[in-house]
Amino acid sequence: MGHTKQYTSFAAGAFGHDMFYATLSTYLMLFVTSQLFDTSDAAFNARMISYVTIMMMVIRLIEIAFDPLIGGMVDNTNSKWGKFKPWLLIGAGVSSVMLIIIFTNFGGLTTKNPVLYLILFGISFVILDIFYSFKDIAFWSMLPALSVDSKVRGKFGTIGRFGSTLGAQSVPIFIFPLIIFLSKTFSGSTGEEKTRAGWLGFAIVVAVVSFLGALATAFGTKEEKNIIREDTQKTRFRDVFKVIAQNDQLMWLALSYFLFALSYVVTNSLMAYYFQYVLGNTSAFSMVGVITAILGIISVSLFPTVVALIKRRAIYVGGIAMMLLGYLLFIFAGQNVIMVLISVAIFFFPYPMIFLAALMTITDSVEYGQLKNGTRNESVTLSVRPLIDKLAGAIANGVVALAAVHAGMIGSAKPSSISSGELLTFKTYMFYTPIVLIIIAALVYLLKVSLTEKKHAEVVNDLEKKLTAKKEA
Repeated sequence: MGHTKQYTSFAAGAFGHDMFYATLSTYLMLFVTSQLFDTSDAAFNARMISYVTIMMMVIRLIEIAFDPLIGGMVDNTNSKWGKFKPWLLIGAGVSSVMLIIIFTNFGGLTTKNPVLYLILFGISFVILDIFYSFKDIAFWSMLPALSVDSKVRGKFGTIGRFGSTLGAQSVPIFIFPLIIFLSKTFSGSTGEEKTRAGWLGFAIVVAVVSFLGALATAFGTKEEKNIIREDTQKTRFRDVFKVIAQNDQLMWLALSYFLFALSYVVTNSLMAYYFQYVLGNTSAFSMVGVITAILGIISVSLFPTVVALIKRRAIYVGGIAMMLLGYLLFIFAGQNVIMVLISVAIFFFPYPMIFLAALMTITDSVEYGQLKNGTRNESVTLSVRPLIDKLAGAIANGVVALAAVHAGMIGSAKPSSISSGELLTFKTYMFYTPIVLIIIAALVYLLKVSLTEKKHAEVVNDLEKKLTAKKEA
């Protein structure tokens, strides 16, 4: 199967996958805080928002602990379609259905029977999260199976990130126009009013695109067979966490990437609130999607050239430095929409490159762990990246809910109702705390991560010699 078809198929899957992730990690909370509980009883609204938020956090934090086990199940799968594709399709199908379900009020149970609603929501979210994990791990852990060559992996990672960037950034472009259009179509609303029916229609669109992307990847990619990948043994579940813990480079990168991802997701998740409750200009929010989509394409396209010139370490640390500049400009932008958009552009531009630098390092740690520990674990190792993203997303959901409640940005609140104290509280959540975390992330990577491109090439060479000698003996 030609690489061009595989690149395209992988990009299509990444497009739908990250559109789904952006919806789940960023816009579900906006739906919950602005639409799901909008009764005249403000105390009831705030209490129910808190319950849903806490439930989501607890579910995701508990489920995250099972991600390496899910990776082990994928690694131990042996079917005529390979070990990734069955889980990719099953995970995509179930999670897409559950996404649609959680964007409803379960037939009015939010007010008729709040306790039953919370129970059903909790069950639905558990199912969604588990099967999304299967899909996420199966999709991204395909990378080391598509090639052991860092350059080819880099191309797959780059084109995958190209698709995921377009998918994630397309959401802020069309979310509000689509919801408003569907609200007018199905609810007869006027102006820029957004209704539950509009939000549900948006969720259906995202679910369908996500599943179609998974189909494209399943039928358009092929696992590579070679001596290194043949050296694979089934991993016992009791050894899964041991495999991760013994890979020191994976662990240090995981810590750095977690701090980075948490900072980014919190700020990005609060962006819609900033435009709605601080600037009072939701129509301008679509420009965020346009700008980040264009810059994402440019950033991802430049990655192969930039990484060849300055390597992953400089991209990761230098990119964080650029994001810090974006933060500073954002803080002082005030009500100036143009300055806010410029700040968003500077803040976002290096993000896809930083993600790719981290992803490629995690992917290369498969061979590093294989040489160091004697076993090859593709999905277990690659499960660490989605585990971190989900952990960051779970904590970010809680932070966003706290920020919305503490800053008075819930229900029918308007920019004029936000006090200066509440605005300072909001900025602390959105800017000041993430700045501290992202600086620590850069320091950890700079001081502790040593698995460079050169080091990985040496590891692959040593593995090939070792396995060839073992086979000939």
